[in-house]
Amino acid sequence: MSANQPPPLVDYNLFESDPPLREALEREGASWAHDLVHDLGSLAGTQQAIDWGFQANANPPRLRTHNRFGDRIDEVEFHPAWDELMKVAIGHGLHALPWREPRAGAHAARAAAFYIWSQVEGGHGCPVSMTYAAVPTLRAEPALAAEWEPLATTLDYDPGLRPPKSKAGVLFGMAMTERQGGSDVRANTTRAVPAGSDGAYLLTGQKWFCSAPMCDAFLVLAQAPGGLSCFLLSRVLPDGTRNAFHIQRLKDKLGNRSNASSEIELDNAWAVMVGEEGKGVRTIIEMVNHTRLDCVIGSASLMRQAVAQATHHTAHRSAFGRLLSEQPLMVNVLADLAVESEATTILMMRLAGAFDRARDPAESHFRRIGVAIGKYWTCKRAIAVVAEALECHGGNGYVEESILPRLYREAPLNSIWEGSGNVNALDVLRAMQREPETIVAYLAEVELARGFDSRLDHAIDVLKVSLANPDELESRARRLVEQMAVVLEGSLLLRHGDPAVAKIFCSSRVAGERGQAFGTLEPGADLKSVIARHRPRL
Repeated sequence: MSANQPPPLVDYNLFESDPPLREALEREGASWAHDLVHDLGSLAGTQQAIDWGFQANANPPRLRTHNRFGDRIDEVEFHPAWDELMKVAIGHGLHALPWREPRAGAHAARAAAFYIWSQVEGGHGCPVSMTYAAVPTLRAEPALAAEWEPLATTLDYDPGLRPPKSKAGVLFGMAMTERQGGSDVRANTTRAVPAGSDGAYLLTGQKWFCSAPMCDAFLVLAQAPGGLSCFLLSRVLPDGTRNAFHIQRLKDKLGNRSNASSEIELDNAWAVMVGEEGKGVRTIIEMVNHTRLDCVIGSASLMRQAVAQATHHTAHRSAFGRLLSEQPLMVNVLADLAVESEATTILMMRLAGAFDRARDPAESHFRRIGVAIGKYWTCKRAIAVVAEALECHGGNGYVEESILPRLYREAPLNSIWEGSGNVNALDVLRAMQREPETIVAYLAEVELARGFDSRLDHAIDVLKVSLANPDELESRARRLVEQMAVVLEGSLLLRHGDPAVAKIFCSSRVAGERGQAFGTLEPGADLKSVIARHRPRL
C-alpha cells in the first residue's frame, strides 16, 4: 500500500453498514426479507462484484444490425460482466419480488435490495426496473398478464432473442418518446393499424429513446384509430421470426454506459393492445409510477455509495498533519452529505411502503403525489451530493480507477428518465388540481411530526400559505415542490431518523440556517456522530 493512501473499500457488507436502511426495512414491515438484503449487501461489497461494475462500463454494448448473410437481426452484444450483474439481480427477484411474494412489505423489501445492488452498477438496473414496472400495466389486460407474467417473474436470467414461450424468463422494456414530442407523448406519430380480428395491430413509426432494446417485449405508445393507445410488442413472434423492430443506432450517452439505449424504427411491427383504445397514457402510467419510484431508489443508491466512498477515504487520508476526517471543515462537509443521504433513504423507503399499502385510499393518494415530489427533489440532490463527494477525494476522485467519475456521470440520468424536473414538478400540481385527496394525504403525513420541532411546524404553516396562493402557480412549481419535499423529509426524519440527523436537517434545510454549498452547517458536537453512523465498516 502506498503511503497515505486509504485501503480499498472492499469486503464489507453494504446492508450492515447502512443503519438508516436497516431501520427502514424493519419499520416498513419487510424484516422478513432481512436475509435476502443482507446476502446482497455481502455480495455487493466483494471485489468480484466491484470488478463486474467496472468491466461492464469499460466495455459498452455493441449493436449488430445484420448477420454475415445480410439478414436483419438487430441484436445487442454485452460484455460477460453485464450478464453476471443481471444474473444476480434477476436471481434475487429485483425485477419481480412484489409480484412473486404479494405480502406486506414486499415493495419495501424490493426497494432495499434494488438500492443495495444498484450501488455496484446502475446501468443494468434499467431492464430490471422496467420489467418490475411492466407487470401492473399488463394486468390491465388479464389474458396478456396470464400469458406474460409467469415469464416476467421467474428468477431465471435468460438472454437472447427467441420465442418467449421457449425461454426460462423474459425482460420488458418501454418505448414512448419520439423525436418531435419528447415528454409530450400526445404528439406521438407512430401509427397502429388494426390487422385482423384477433386484436392484433401493425405499428409503424420511430422512437427516439428506447432503453434496453435487447429486452424480449415492450410496452409501446402509438396512435390507433381511437387515439393514443398502449401496445404490447414482442421482439420475436411465436413462429420464431423477428418482429419488425429495427434498432437504428445505440445512443452514445454521458453515463449509464453499460446499458444500451437506442433509436428504433417500427415497420408494420405486430403488437396487441393493452387496456382501452385511446387510453394509452392512463394505461401505461402505472408502469411510469413504478419506474419513477426506481428513480428515487437509484438516486438514494448513488448518494449512499458516494457518501460511503467519501467517509471511507477521509478516514484514512491525512493532510497538513492529521486525518481529513478530523479536520473541522471536512467534518462539516461529510456530515452535511450524510444528512442528505439519510433523508433520501428514509423517503425512498416510505414511498415504497406506500406502494405496499396502496389499497388504503390515503396511502394511494399519498403515493400518487409523494412519488412525483420525491422524483423531482431527490434526483436533483443526487447530482450535488455525488459532485461534493468526488471533491472530498481531490484528484483521486477524478480518475477512472475511482468509482466516483462513474457515479458522477450516472447521477443526472434519474432526473431525466421518466420525466425531467419540470415534468414532475408540474405533475405535482396536476395531482393537487385533479385529485385534491392527494394534497390532503400529503399534509396528513407531514402533520404527524407536528410538535416535534418548532422549525418544522413553522415550515408546514408557510407551506400551507404557498399552497393556497393560486398566483403564477406553474412558474413557481419548482419552488413549491422543493418546499414540499423538504418538509416531508423533515417530518420523516423527526419521526424515524437519527435524532442528530433530524436536528441538523431541521436547522439547515427546514429553517435554512446554512449557506448554499455543502459544508456550511453550524458547528456542533453531533457532526462526528452523524459521520460515524454513515461510514462503512470493513
